[in-house]
Amino acid sequence: MKSITDQIISRIKRKKPGWVFAPKDFLDIGSRAAVDQVLSRLVKQCMIRRLDRGIYDYPKQSKLLGILSPDPDNIARAMAVGDDVFPSGAMAANLLGLSTQVPAKPSYLTNATTRTRRVAGQTIQLKRARVALLDNIPDRANLALQALSYLGKHNVDEQIIIRCARILTSQDMSGLHHSMARIPSWMADTIRKIEQAQHG
Repeated sequence: MKSITDQIISRIKRKKPGWVFAPKDFLDIGSRAAVDQVLSRLVKQCMIRRLDRGIYDYPKQSKLLGILSPDPDNIARAMAVGDDVFPSGAMAANLLGLSTQVPAKPSYLTNATTRTRRVAGQTIQLKRARVALLDNIPDRANLALQALSYLGKHNVDEQIIIRCARILTSQDMSGLHHSMARIPSWMADTIRKIEQAQHG
């Protein structure tokens, strides 16, 4: 049977360089104290990097630039191990092409409590989602819900509906349709309009 150290190294190496993680990612392998000891040794061996208390990464390297800074998306996921993490409503609207505004600072949504932390020189904000992030629906469907919530009832016009109708797949729409009982009524009405636009 592999030692705890070998199991942790094996899991890290299976991930792509750039992976950001927390000790919680290994608690199925060993106790917190044992995991902390192994991670501390791997930091000393320069296999991994300690970004902040309880947050590490498997650094990505560039031939030209050397060791690269961690991606803020990956830091956010490591901060919220066990919780769903999605881009904020403003970021979601931009990613889906529903808004041209680019947020000045990245922020993320979770179903857990709102918190802010500075990690590796980056300020990462996790906000509690106004519309809950839903399980068992495609990621793009969750993005669409958060984007609509951010835009608000009075800013969702015909252009937004047509854009959503173009980019959302039948699988996305099925997920959104099944979420109607858990979202504000105006958003449910918007989903019906998107469905009509797709079939019209």
